[in-house]
Amino acid sequence: MEFHCRLASNTGEIIEGVYAADSEARLRHDLEEKGLFVLSLKPKGAVAGLPFRLPNRSTIPMREFLVFNQELATLLRAGMPLVQSLDLLKRRVTAPAFRTILDDVHERVRAGAALSDAFAAHGALIPSIYTASLVAGERSGNLDAVLRRFVEYTRIIATVRRKTLSALIYPAILTVLASAVVAIIVLWAVPEFSEFYASFGAQLPLVTRIIVAVSNGIRGHYLLILLAVVVLVGGFVSWVRQPGQQAKFDRVVLQVPFVGEIAAKFATSQMARTLATLLGGGLPLVNALDIASKSVGNQFIARELDHVGARVREGVSFATAMEARGVFPEVAVKMTEVGESTGALQDMLNTVADFYDEEISTNMERFVTLVEPVLLVAMGIVIAGLLLALYMPLFQLSSVLAG
Repeated sequence: MEFHCRLASNTGEIIEGVYAADSEARLRHDLEEKGLFVLSLKPKGAVAGLPFRLPNRSTIPMREFLVFNQELATLLRAGMPLVQSLDLLKRRVTAPAFRTILDDVHERVRAGAALSDAFAAHGALIPSIYTASLVAGERSGNLDAVLRRFVEYTRIIATVRRKTLSALIYPAILTVLASAVVAIIVLWAVPEFSEFYASFGAQLPLVTRIIVAVSNGIRGHYLLILLAVVVLVGGFVSWVRQPGQQAKFDRVVLQVPFVGEIAAKFATSQMARTLATLLGGGLPLVNALDIASKSVGNQFIARELDHVGARVREGVSFATAMEARGVFPEVAVKMTEVGESTGALQDMLNTVADFYDEEISTNMERFVTLVEPVLLVAMGIVIAGLLLALYMPLFQLSSVLAG
């Protein structure tokens, strides 16, 4: 890669030029070894101060990230220094974006920076709960235990999410297949039958005429319909991305029957497990609430958690602040109250998370058990209705010809 660099020498001379290197961290290290001070360094082709190609979180495989942290915790527990551990592990990373990050982290740590600060320098590419866990581990001197706790936390959250999505796969497949069959009948079979019936000049039944009109309307204006769908989807995505609109949408989701219940339980579980992980690392409750609010996927719940954190900062108990918002499940509030009164808040939060994880699993199993026969019956009724409407004129014609 090539980088535009603005450097300063020991004599105060300003040097600008293009330098080639495997990574930004490696180039920065080489230049500093030559006695040059890096004033600015950006990839060639940057526009308006931003790199031309920015990696996003999806370029860092979560599995590789977890394996790295598991191995780092093992090496630290075995007594290997942090700098040597990072140098050893970064060579085993295969994802380019993650390796670039580790190169930079290694250089920063070797220069004297804290591990948490080195990872925090990469902003949104690194989860906030991870950097906060590192801070807690550095303060307590128990970094390897904190890393293991983070790995376990991430695996549990991923497992719950995977189970939830897996439960929705079969209903989604049934829905797609049903839609495909209906589309084939409406867009291909109906026009063929329509031309056949037109040759007889007979009056078609009302249901058949409606289906034929719908088919002709879709086939005649499919570009307009497709454009309208694209505009609606694009408008919705644009609206959701505006500041504050995602929270409004998430609030509506929470009010949808069944779906809202699952979403609320998942958000509560995620919140409780995040707080338990941070508290277990030695972070104060107020700081843990600030970080947890940024880690919860549901933006409405995250905003409510911000209000809870503000009340806790004023001296109100955590359970009281949660209850005052009126959006958190009663079970979670009561169990949190017990945890605070007994001094076992971390353990109680883990219990809350486990409880709602089990609730989500049970609800999804019931949902799949119920929705499968409902979808099959609905598919059968719709397809049978369409076929009956198409063949009904044949029955009438045969009776007329027989008479």
